Amino acid sequence: MTWERKYAKIWDNRKDLGQSSASFVHCDVTKESDIETAVNTAVAKYGKLDIMHNNAGIGGIANPNILENEKSEFEKIISVNLLGPFLGAKHAARVMIPNRGGTIITTASTCSTIGGVASHAYTSSKHGVLGLTRNIAVELGKYGIRVNCVSPHLVATPLVKDFFKLDDGGCRDVYSNLKGVVLKPEDVAEAALFLASNESKYVSGHNLLVDGGFTIVNPKFCMFE
Repeated sequence: MTWERKYAKIWDNRKDLGQSSASFVHCDVTKESDIETAVNTAVAKYGKLDIMHNNAGIGGIANPNILENEKSEFEKIISVNLLGPFLGAKHAARVMIPNRGGTIITTASTCSTIGGVASHAYTSSKHGVLGLTRNIAVELGKYGIRVNCVSPHLVATPLVKDFFKLDDGGCRDVYSNLKGVVLKPEDVAEAALFLASNESKYVSGHNLLVDGGFTIVNPKFCMFE
């Protein structure tokens, strides 16, 4: 099941996947009724829900001055980036608990573990995603449900390029400890697939960083050249 705002793009993806194996459902992740309908639609069509991937997110305004941050903007980011995954996990759990299994994945960010990279609202939302993931993992473990998140570094998506005012080349030049490799959307997808698969059957409450070592070192204070 794919739930997206960019209708044309997701419709193209649906056609590529084959209409028998992919469905399109309009969903505003800040509205619980939309989330409930999307989950119910998946169960009605496929019989059960094995995997829930909360992937909706917005970047907001890159404003580094807290005195100029608007309450409404902060609430908007939290509503999509944190309330959305909460509602997604809630309704995934609703249908997974009776089946005693399933996996819930949320896209977080390197901003889930460090500060100073993005806005106060975005960073707060992604720290919240990590805490939410761990807490839900503890609750749902007794039902055999795994809950994890995946935290990518900068990927040259429209959201990232708009938020940081970068082009594709600029994204490639952003610091990463791992040289000679460029992070691509499919790399993040592979990480999510790992968390969704039986290859990670004993992984729960984990934050899988896909960041080329970005979060493990301060480049300004490093003994290695």
